Amino acid sequence: MIAIVSHAWLLDDDPNARADAYSRITADFEAVHATIAGYRGRRLLHGNDDPRHIVNIRFFDRVEDYDELVAHPDYATWIARLSEHIEPRDPQKEILTLLLATDR
Repeated sequence: MIAIVSHAWLLDDDPNARADAYSRITADFEAVHATIAGYRGRRLLHGNDDPRHIVNIRFFDRVEDYDELVAHPDYATWIARLSEHIEPRDPQKEILTLLLATDR
């Protein structure tokens, strides 16, 4: 299993309202993710120390499953909607391999 870890920083005008909007859009975006057989879920984290910081962790069976998501015809539209709430920065994304999971 792999994890795609992405970092973003919400616009500074009202980070908590931006976080709520970002979270709602992300929840709606799940419908696109659900079309990918190898998609295994996500965790969306909101910074306590920096309320502008969002960490998005998505889990897939293989890198190719993530590539399939990115190639989805609606993917760019959803990313554009999310981007309305974050600072424009170069993407900060890393692909990691899961070594241990202790979910309860």
